[in-house]
Amino acid sequence: MTARGRKRPGSLRCGLSVLICSIGAFAHAAQATGIPPDPGRTIAEASPPQWPVRPKPAMNAPNILLIMTDDVGFGSASAFGGPVPAETFEQLARDGLRYNQFHTTALCSPTRASLLTGRNPHNASMGTLTNTPTPFEGYTSVIPKTTATIAQILSRQGYATAAFGKWHLTPEWEMSEIGPFDRWPTGMGFDYFYGFLAGSTSQFTPALYENTVAVDPPRDDPDYILDQDLADHAIRWIAEQRAIAPDRPFLAYYATGTAHGPHHAPREWLEKFRGRFDDGWDAMREEIFSRQKSLGVIPKDTVLTPRPASLPAWSSLSGDQKRLAARFMEAYAAALAYSDHQMGRIVQHLKDQGEYENTLIIYIQGDNGSSAEGGIAGLIDEMGVVEGVDENLEYQLSMIDKIGTAEAYNAYPAGWGWAMNTPFQYYKQVASHFGGVRNGLVITWPDHIRARGAVRSQFHYVSDIAPTILEAAQIDAPEVFDGTQQRPMDGISMAYSFDAQAAPSRRRTQLFAMVQNLGIYHDGWWAGTRPAKAPWELLMPGKVDLERRDWELYDLGSDFSQSRDLAADRPDKLKTMQELFWAAAGQGNVLPLHDSSEAAANRPSLTAGRTSFTYRPGITRISENTAPHTLGNSFAITAEIEAEDSPANGVLATHGGRFGGYAFYVKDGSLRFHYNTVAERQYRIVADKALPANARVLEARFDADSRRRGTGGTLTLLVDGRVVGR
Repeated sequence: MTARGRKRPGSLRCGLSVLICSIGAFAHAAQATGIPPDPGRTIAEASPPQWPVRPKPAMNAPNILLIMTDDVGFGSASAFGGPVPAETFEQLARDGLRYNQFHTTALCSPTRASLLTGRNPHNASMGTLTNTPTPFEGYTSVIPKTTATIAQILSRQGYATAAFGKWHLTPEWEMSEIGPFDRWPTGMGFDYFYGFLAGSTSQFTPALYENTVAVDPPRDDPDYILDQDLADHAIRWIAEQRAIAPDRPFLAYYATGTAHGPHHAPREWLEKFRGRFDDGWDAMREEIFSRQKSLGVIPKDTVLTPRPASLPAWSSLSGDQKRLAARFMEAYAAALAYSDHQMGRIVQHLKDQGEYENTLIIYIQGDNGSSAEGGIAGLIDEMGVVEGVDENLEYQLSMIDKIGTAEAYNAYPAGWGWAMNTPFQYYKQVASHFGGVRNGLVITWPDHIRARGAVRSQFHYVSDIAPTILEAAQIDAPEVFDGTQQRPMDGISMAYSFDAQAAPSRRRTQLFAMVQNLGIYHDGWWAGTRPAKAPWELLMPGKVDLERRDWELYDLGSDFSQSRDLAADRPDKLKTMQELFWAAAGQGNVLPLHDSSEAAANRPSLTAGRTSFTYRPGITRISENTAPHTLGNSFAITAEIEAEDSPANGVLATHGGRFGGYAFYVKDGSLRFHYNTVAERQYRIVADKALPANARVLEARFDADSRRRGTGGTLTLLVDGRVVGR
């Protein structure tokens, strides 16, 4: 008789002994490997219990308030001789230090990536805007896990963290309601976010997010404006932190979108600047230059650089052109002054809470130089430069009283951008010259910085801010973060300069490369290329022959403003600097040099390959990048309806808004389609007969003349298959 299907008496004992042996071996192995031993079956037998411990910051670790404005040149704000009164910036400068050789990248997204990661922008894969990425490693706009942000590092060490205002660091194909959210603020170390993701937004009707949820600004508040809203949220968040965990330090990153276009401000602030700029940009630049010398923010022997040949003299403008240009500048000044006023409320709150003395405040006035993207004449609708549409003077004059209000998306003429970068050449986008990359910086920390109202002239770059914050917080940059080996920070802490005015700069070399404008700094010398195209020429082909670039050379030790090109006099030095540039470019993910239009194919997209989109009732807002791409395409919109009212009214579909887009709708029983190209270019097609009571299928069909952005075409309206308008 076999034992198959039966239990033998010894089998259980043998199995149990094996189990006991295994447990014993595990306990022995656990002791050898540091794994906790058996906790015991009762509390009496258990090892001493421990609660999970949250990391604690260093004793007396400072709060960090990191402020960055947008498109504000070196000579814009009053603390650096500018015409725009920025009282908060001035007050902090009196309490701390002004840096007159601090540099950004010449564009928004790259500066912000470098600021938060401590790496050069190309090493954070942000060598261009999130709007114009390419598939090369330095340009994808996908910040890698190898470059943890300052918020992630501080949060892991016990800091509370929040971001307010402009982000502009999320790849466009990830900017949707379904994420992924890894590169949204809350995915990059910030506990809380309130602001907008794109490069710009209206101050009156902003496209806002709270954390990852879209929120609408109040529609019943005629006085609503974003800069005040951001300050309200920042003050509330700080107050909550102090109330709930008063010993826990915080990082507040406050990056208002001001003064990037549109230049918006409350009406009473617009009125404050009436007539202030009637003398024009040439005279204003002279005034700024004189004040800068008086303040000591530029050396006494600095030379004021001349106006670029591409810009008109103020005296060459007609009376109407001058009146319009002055009004554009009034809006810019009002926007910047009002934004600074709101920042003052945050600083005052810190004082009221007793937090000011131990708060390291870093106030960067601009993420690049002032912009020239408004072109020669300025724009009522800044989107015109993207579409390649010029505005005629008659239209602009008809809108002059709308400048700075909710009814305009205005940007000032390039001449003002040049003036706001006094004493330097050029403007935003031009990384090869200080007009594009040198920005005013103020740092104050009353408990630790003894100097008051002093100027520091060490050469520094935006990547240096993150290491400065870490040193102040007594935190080392991690070699590994969340299991990922980290790329070393390119930045150098600026803390050595706090109490050492004469200390030599610890940054000896820095590469600059943006929109194919190239520059290199090394030990007091600068070499850079002459700009190949103007910033307002966005739609021009960007490819530049590498062998035909014109290089310039400057000795910064004797030429603060880059006024004397020494390339012809010192060809040997220029060659050395060029070789240094190409070596640094090769090591820093800058190569290959290219224009975004050369490598835009197959960009990631949630809409790629789709030819049909269906939206059902309840969907009220989706991100632009997940909507159908109608530009340069033929398309049809079909709506199945049940008309309950007579005459019928309602919007069937709308894409965009006041400053560009379309609407397909029924008004007073009439089917309509409105196409808002930009500015005065408005097209409305109206059905020639009223909508029948039994209408069920409404259609708008657009047949494009060609497959290119901005093409014309024919729009046809149909009701139940019958043409009713074209």
